[in-house]
Amino acid sequence: MVVGAFPLAKLLYLGVRQMSKPVANRIKAGAQRSEFFKTYICLPPAQIYHWVEMRTKMRIMGFRGAVIKPLNVDVAAELGAELLGETIVFLIGGGCMVLEYSRQASNSRQKEEELTATITSLQTELAELTLTTETLDAQLREINRHILSLPVPNKK
Repeated sequence: MVVGAFPLAKLLYLGVRQMSKPVANRIKAGAQRSEFFKTYICLPPAQIYHWVEMRTKMRIMGFRGAVIKPLNVDVAAELGAELLGETIVFLIGGGCMVLEYSRQASNSRQKEEELTATITSLQTELAELTLTTETLDAQLREINRHILSLPVPNKK
C-alpha cells in the first residue's frame, strides 16, 4: 500500500501558530514595560475598544446619552497589551491560512495544467489515428477497386 507524502507544510504552519502565542505574550510584556509602547501603541486601541464596548452595552440596556469614562492608564495598558497579543495571534493564523490556500490553489492549478496537457496529447494522438485510419481505408478501397477491375480467369 502506498502512503501519501507527509504534509510537512501543514506541520510547519501548525508549529508557527503554536509559537505565535508565546511570542505574543513576550510582546505584551514588553509593551507593558515600555512607556512609548504603552502610550502610543497600547492605550489608544484599548480606549477605543472600551468606548465601543461600553457604548454598545449602554445602547442595549436603553441608555442612549450616557457618558463613558475612559479607563485608567494601568487597566488600559493591560487591555491594550491583551488586544495586541490577540491581534498578533490572529494575524499569524490568518497568514498561515492564506499561505495554505495559495499552496492548495497552486497544487490545483498544476493538476489542471497536467490534465490539460494530457487531454491535448490525447486529442493530437486521436487526430493522427483518424488520419491513419482514413489513409488505410482509402488504400483498401483502391485495392478493392483494382481487384474488381482485374479480368476473371476462366477455369477449364
